[in-house]
Amino acid sequence: MVPGAFGTLEPAAVFRPRAGDEVVESVVRPDLERVVYATPNGVVCLARAGDVVWASSFEPHSDVRHGHRTGVSLSLDGRTVWVYRPDAMAGRGRADRWVVYDADTGEVIADRELETVGHGGSHCLHPVDGSVYLNIGEGQDGSVVLRGVTGADGVPQCVTYPWPDRCLIDLAPGGQQFMTVDHGQEDVAFHHHPGGEVLFTLSVDAFGYDPQDTFVEWSGGYLTPDTAVVTLGGERPDEEEWFRHHLVDVRTGTLGGEIALGVTHPYEGVPLGDGSWLTEAPDGRPARRSRTDGRW
Repeated sequence: MVPGAFGTLEPAAVFRPRAGDEVVESVVRPDLERVVYATPNGVVCLARAGDVVWASSFEPHSDVRHGHRTGVSLSLDGRTVWVYRPDAMAGRGRADRWVVYDADTGEVIADRELETVGHGGSHCLHPVDGSVYLNIGEGQDGSVVLRGVTGADGVPQCVTYPWPDRCLIDLAPGGQQFMTVDHGQEDVAFHHHPGGEVLFTLSVDAFGYDPQDTFVEWSGGYLTPDTAVVTLGGERPDEEEWFRHHLVDVRTGTLGGEIALGVTHPYEGVPLGDGSWLTEAPDGRPARRSRTDGRW
């Protein structure tokens, strides 16, 4: 994405995966010269010209087609690749794994067995200290949040937060806090980084809705360093679904009214932390919007 660009965005680089690879998730190096992508059975690093820099296969090969999704992220400094392997659901073992690779060589730096049986995992990078957050969804069993950090000896270490039922939504642009939503969708909470202490919690009724027919969506995030977007939704008596985006001052915990993101689905608008958000243009391409760009 070109800095300062709004409206429908054009690709800054195009990478083509190896023939036959089913790309589940990918991340591009900031200089746009390499991409790392995950498949159900491995992770691959490609140069922009299409050459394979390195590749790592998950063994044994899984023939399970559904119910598991590999997650991949590049560290803030670009030196390591963090990969979540949903091995339990893929039939590769009794537990999941979190593997850290050298981004240049593909060498495994750390391989941690987790106490989770997840369907998928999403990463968030801390914008200041470089630690890596991982949210693992275990379906009806809840959600687990972990944080990985590279120690003084260069070996990545892992901390698991003591909640089995909170979903990580976003990290603040300045890194001082993060946002979670209850797995049962009853409330949203804001936590201090890195310890996870709760700064404040807002339940459904705090926004003026009936908790019997309204819930907090697993979406939203930090619109600016001081303002978060919280999405609430529900179903009307005629079974028509609805949603609204609300602003919260994360310094005080006070509500700031509604904001229209110009989207048709509660998970389309992704706040970027600088007052803008990503969504989808009518032709399916990504678009960047703000309240002042004058494009919607």
